[in-house]
Amino acid sequence: MRHSLIRVTPQAEPRLTVSSNKELEATISNSSAFIAANTVPIVFSELQQEHIIPVYVKDNEPLISQADFIRTTQEIASTIFSGERIQSPQIRCSHPIKGRIPEAKDKPANQLQDWERTLYYERMMFLLEIPSVVNTIDNNQLTLTIGGVKAYNLDNLYNKKGAAEHFKVFIGFNNLVCTNLCVKTDGYLADLKVSHVDQLYSGIQQLLSSYDQHQHLTQMHALTECSITEQQFAQLLGRCRMYQHLPKEEKKQIPALLFGDSQLTAVCRDYYRDPSFCKQEDGNISLWKLYNLLTGANKSTYIDQFLDRSVNALEFATQIQGAVQGHASNWYVN
Repeated sequence: MRHSLIRVTPQAEPRLTVSSNKELEATISNSSAFIAANTVPIVFSELQQEHIIPVYVKDNEPLISQADFIRTTQEIASTIFSGERIQSPQIRCSHPIKGRIPEAKDKPANQLQDWERTLYYERMMFLLEIPSVVNTIDNNQLTLTIGGVKAYNLDNLYNKKGAAEHFKVFIGFNNLVCTNLCVKTDGYLADLKVSHVDQLYSGIQQLLSSYDQHQHLTQMHALTECSITEQQFAQLLGRCRMYQHLPKEEKKQIPALLFGDSQLTAVCRDYYRDPSFCKQEDGNISLWKLYNLLTGANKSTYIDQFLDRSVNALEFATQIQGAVQGHASNWYVN
């Protein structure tokens, strides 16, 4: 089995490690951002010190800040994975909400000083990588990764303090070949509803404590042992495009696919061109590589849909595996 757990300590020098920045950078592809679409990188200090915090309209009380969300997750991760090395958060934000202080209300926008501007981002996603926990599938290094999404557009700001706030939290793996995120259903809270930080802490703690990384790795490793032909890939891709246009009643009978035309176009292109996950010379492609084509295409997804599509990619690949191996019928390939 090539997915056994390897723990790397800073002092150790085993054959397979990510114990130094130089080694890690050499492993990651040129496109190192875990999500690209419409996002900008933000450092934690900027998020904490320079971004304002939205408030409830009815009582002017603040919502849980994105910085508090990250800090809470760091605290829980440090407790549950005590002794492991946890990197600083990688943060990506989108949909900036700009404003200005009252004293600058009459100034033209091009004359505003930096201290007269206000800013927060409506949507934020972050990762906490644990490089001392590294696994290998098909010669791809995977590091254990924790993260979440806070999108204020999901909250009702026209309420008052105590109303439910919405968070997305996950734990899974980051493929260092391409920085594709690998997320499984039991490692994902799609809508954690809380009204204060204590409830947020409890929800994150429960998820991280119950996650079975070995089961997740076993499921992904099984994808390396199953392939589809070029003809099957062509039928699969065609059916994927058809799925989006099916009548609602027919869609209910078919496993859901959350990827749109732009992502499917990227999958088709990379089937031929991706240096790590393209087809073999005979046109065959393993389901592990197909899965990575899907997670790679997912980088063009907006923050609010990113994790749902990440989970859907693994479910979809596993369903195709069952069909190819004859365990179940599947509309996409049968």
